[in-house]
Amino acid sequence: MTRIPFDQLSKQFLEEFLTPLGTVERSLEVPGESRFVDIWFVPSPQPVTQPVVLGLLSRIAVTPCLIEPFRNQPTFTQVRNCLLKLLLVQADFQRKARRDEESIKEAELPQLWIFASTASDNLLNKFDAKVRETWLEGVYFLADALKTAIIAIDRLPTTQETLLLRILGKGITQQQAINEVLALPREDPRRSITLQLLANWKITIEVNTVTDEEERALIMALSPAFLEWEQQIERRGIQQGIEQGIEQGIEQGIEQGIEQGQRLVVENLLKVRFGELDSELAAIIPPLLELSTEEYTHLLLQLSKQELLERFGRPNT
Repeated sequence: MTRIPFDQLSKQFLEEFLTPLGTVERSLEVPGESRFVDIWFVPSPQPVTQPVVLGLLSRIAVTPCLIEPFRNQPTFTQVRNCLLKLLLVQADFQRKARRDEESIKEAELPQLWIFASTASDNLLNKFDAKVRETWLEGVYFLADALKTAIIAIDRLPTTQETLLLRILGKGITQQQAINEVLALPREDPRRSITLQLLANWKITIEVNTVTDEEERALIMALSPAFLEWEQQIERRGIQQGIEQGIEQGIEQGIEQGIEQGQRLVVENLLKVRFGELDSELAAIIPPLLELSTEEYTHLLLQLSKQELLERFGRPNT
């Protein structure tokens, strides 16, 4: 599978859930030769009331850290490159502290977290990575002075504490996590946020050419989440319609709500595909809504912006 779609999902996913806890920066350039950290996180100085239960992710987010997600098992070289980025960032921290005539404690230096869908015994042994007593199985720390841990997502226990990280896994691990998200109560914020991100990911993959069996399997795994996301938006529209049309009667409110829900689905699909909903795209929503859900979803995923405008836009007069 191409790395770009997974990079997009992992960065969006981590940014979405970590932002309430601190500052998140994607693709941070480190000093020296051109290198980029996938996710750079700095916790807020003041405690933040966080309504979303982040589990293991919240334990990771207590100190400044670099997060490097891998769709497949990282190679030895990739792990060493992550360590090099960590050392460069730590050196920059110390250089700035000296410039400002401040001291920086060892505990204040950034930590590196490598998220890997899987990690073999050979990989872990070569880096002498071990589970610590106070941490879960699947979280393997290198020597203390290296301030680095490898999280083997497929080795994490199947609990609510690890749910969000298992979404970034692969195969059966990820499929089970998606099923658990779908089973969450509708009022659980993890459910709505994750469904939105997974729907975006499915759209991103389908818009690009599907070239291998893994991508096709992933689309199948994401399909239930995408369907639930559509239905969630439609339900929101129905509720709004009922509230807006209550004075005119429940039946009319429901009818308006269904139309509004379908419109929200189309608007969201257009935003995911093209980044924004400009006036040209907004103008083609009514003719799109004359089609069935299956028809307009297929067309919105397959056609380019120009093709949609030519097919559903007003003819030039």
